[in-house]
Amino acid sequence: MKPIHLIPLGLADGYGQGVSVAPGLNDLEHLAAALARTFRTPCRIRPETLDVTFAMDGRRQQYYSTAIIQRLERMADPDARVLGVTACDLYVPVLTFVFGEAQLDGNCAVVSTARLHEEFYGMPARNDLLRERLVKEASHELGHTFGLKHCADWRCVMASSHAVERLDVKAAEFCQACRKPVLQNGRRFF
Repeated sequence: MKPIHLIPLGLADGYGQGVSVAPGLNDLEHLAAALARTFRTPCRIRPETLDVTFAMDGRRQQYYSTAIIQRLERMADPDARVLGVTACDLYVPVLTFVFGEAQLDGNCAVVSTARLHEEFYGMPARNDLLRERLVKEASHELGHTFGLKHCADWRCVMASSHAVERLDVKAAEFCQACRKPVLQNGRRFF
């Protein structure tokens, strides 16, 4: 089973002195522990932060997730799955926004916390809910890297979520059909 590498994604501060809007270390550590349990494989946070300024669409004021995945793919270890985690608002051209995107049956995915925060919707901050949503979205996108498509079971983590309310009603686990025995090196993953 390939390990999972988390790469923080942020923005250079304009002076090259640092990176901002990358998720906090505590949230990344919580995510790494949850993903290690879910996928039964090591999950580590890589020390470098990728500057995603290149993916900014000035007209939309959002970041093109497909371009970020392509950049992650170039820097990825072929023996690991890579998940970029950002606080930048993501999009693909055919949608207003995305919580994340992944390569189907590939090694790279990206998720954003931008629209997972209660504050985005004018509500008081709830870090517990942010972390729960982040784990669900990250598990969903990593599920795509294992070749899983969207699931019709609304409770399954692989159910499509185009609104945060849909994300909140689904579980953080894979349904029986999505958890089917997939063997790698003689053992089941998740």
